Amino acid sequence: MAIKRILIANRGEIALRILRAAHEMGIETVAVHSTADADAMHVRLATNAVCIGPPAAKDSYLNIAAIISAAEITGADAIHPGYGFLSENARFAEIVEAHGITWIGPKPEHIRTMGDKVTAKKTAGELGLPLVPGSTGAVSDFDEARAIAAEIGYPVIIKAASGGGGRGMKVCERPEDLETLMQQAGSEAKAAFGDATVYIEKYLGNPRHIEFQIFGDGKGEAIHLGERDCSLQRRHQKVLEEAPSPVITPEERARMGGIVARAMADMSYRGAGTIEFLWEKGEFYFIEMNTRLQVEHPVTEAITGMDLVREQIRIADGRPLSVKQEDIEFRGHAIECRINAEDPWTFAPSPGLVENYHASGGLHVRVDSGLYAGYRIPPYYDSMIAKLIVYGRTREGCIMRLKRALEEMVIEGPKTSIPLHQALLQEPDFRSGDYTIKWLEEWLAKK
Repeated sequence: MAIKRILIANRGEIALRILRAAHEMGIETVAVHSTADADAMHVRLATNAVCIGPPAAKDSYLNIAAIISAAEITGADAIHPGYGFLSENARFAEIVEAHGITWIGPKPEHIRTMGDKVTAKKTAGELGLPLVPGSTGAVSDFDEARAIAAEIGYPVIIKAASGGGGRGMKVCERPEDLETLMQQAGSEAKAAFGDATVYIEKYLGNPRHIEFQIFGDGKGEAIHLGERDCSLQRRHQKVLEEAPSPVITPEERARMGGIVARAMADMSYRGAGTIEFLWEKGEFYFIEMNTRLQVEHPVTEAITGMDLVREQIRIADGRPLSVKQEDIEFRGHAIECRINAEDPWTFAPSPGLVENYHASGGLHVRVDSGLYAGYRIPPYYDSMIAKLIVYGRTREGCIMRLKRALEEMVIEGPKTSIPLHQALLQEPDFRSGDYTIKWLEEWLAKK
C-alpha cells in the first residue's frame, strides 16, 4: 500500500525539505515540534502538527514514546527521521516498524552495524572498501596498542568506537604518550557516548574528506551518485561542501563509485547512505558510513538532477530505484554554504529575533531554510539556520554566482556566518581547490 501520510521526526530546514518533497508527491505530512518550535515554518505548512514536549531535545525530538503516539493519533503510516536526533538510532527504527509504521531509512541492522565504528570498519573491509591501516577492532590492552602503533607507525589517532564530532579522539605522536592519551580518549568517549571503547588508526597527515552518496533498494541493487568534497571543516564540523571534488578525476569517481555501489548491493542496503573516506595522494581510506540523508545532499541533487528525499520515500514504499547507474550523468558544479546563527569569527551562538530576512535568488540559486522575518531562533538546538546552494556549469562560474548570492542574502538580527563564507571565497587556495581538512583551522588561526 502506498504511503499516504509521513510524520517528520525532525525540525528546521530538513523538516521543511522533507515536507516539500512529500507534498510534491501528494503525500500528507505531520510535523512534530517542541514548544520552542511552535512558530516554525514546517509546523505552519504541514497537514497536521503535534506538540511533543518542552524545548529540551531529550524531552521532545528524542522522545520516542511521544513521537510514536503522535504518529498513531494522526494516522501517519510512515516516519522520516531527517538527519541528527533519532535518524541513526537502530532501536527507534525497530520500534517504528514494530508499530506497523514504514521507516523511511535503512534496515535497523544496517544502522546498528554502521553506527559502531569498530564493527563498521570490519564490515567495510569485508565488503572490499579500502581501510586506514590500524587495529582490526577495539583495543583496551596497552601492550596490544603499543604493538599496533609500532607496526603502522607514528603518528596514530585514537578514536571512540561510538559517536563522532571529534569527541574521544586523540592524536598520538610518540610511544611514551600512548597510554595516557588512550585513557583520556576512553574517558571522553564514556562521558559523551556512554561507551569507553576505542580503536587505533594510522594518522594521515593532510588528507581531504571525500564522501560518496549511495542508494540501495534493499533487495541487492545499489547505485552511487558521485562524490562530495567536505574538507572545509572546523573542529570536525563541515562548513562548506562541493560536488564534484576539485581533485577527483572521472576515472577515480567511476572506480571508487563502483566499489561502494557493489559493497552496498552486497549488503542489500536500503535507502540513502554516505560512505566517507579520507583521501591522500590518490588513495582512499574508509572512515565511516552515515546511514541517513546528509546535510549536504543538495549539492548532489544539483549535479545529478535527482531528488534524494523523493527517492528515499519511493524506496521505503517498496519501489525499485528510479534510475540505473548508466542513466546518471554528472553535470556542472555545486557548492553549499552552511549559514549558522553565530559570530563568524568567534563562533559564539547568536540566537534571537530575525528582524529582516531576504533569501538570495536568481538562476541556479537555492536556499533551504525555515527562516522568516519575525521568527525567533531558539537557543536550544544546532545553530544552522539556512543552507545556500549554488550551481554553475563550471566551478569558477559556480564560485562567482555564490559570491553574488551571498551578497544578496539578508539576515538581520542575529549574527551569522555569511561574512566567513564571503572571506573564504576570496582565498586563492579555495579558488584553486587546493585545500585539505586542516586548511580552514590553520587559516582561522591567522585571522
